[in-house]
Amino acid sequence: MTDARLNEFSRRMDGALEALRKEFGGLRTGRASAHLLDQVVVQAYGSPMPLNQVGTVNVPEPRMITVNVWDRSLVGAVEKAIRDGGLGLNPASDGQLVRVPIPELSQERRTELTKIAHKYAEQARVAVRNVRRDGMEFLKKQEKDGKISEDEHRDLHDQVQKLTDEHVKKVDEALATKEKEIMQV
Repeated sequence: MTDARLNEFSRRMDGALEALRKEFGGLRTGRASAHLLDQVVVQAYGSPMPLNQVGTVNVPEPRMITVNVWDRSLVGAVEKAIRDGGLGLNPASDGQLVRVPIPELSQERRTELTKIAHKYAEQARVAVRNVRRDGMEFLKKQEKDGKISEDEHRDLHDQVQKLTDEHVKKVDEALATKEKEIMQV
């Protein structure tokens, strides 16, 4: 197996980490963040569009997000999309500006968000392990076909395992950081 193959496995594991970061970005922590609305999709001009393609998202203060909608006719659609986004937010429009106040999180809601974060982290770990499994199957096939020796197989097996351990550790670190962020009052 070449370094190119190892790099491919590493890239796929990095993709699982990136997906986790995006999922975590959509989890509300009680503080305003422009990334909180990244998952919101607006029905605009007859097709679904990401919120950042119909307006400018700003965070003027710690507990407020504003969306400056470029097309006045889309203000209602933006409000509806944010309200229906599953984030528990209640926007209010003021002309072309949509204000989204971020309410204080209850302890019960914080615990619930922590459980959701754990679920996202477990999905990322599973994705990393699936890449590891693919790597191990590839190595077995290479050895069976006589393309690599038993010693090379063992060395490459150790490298893939090391790569997996590093990525699982990164997932755990990201989870710990997000958990601390959610539980912070």
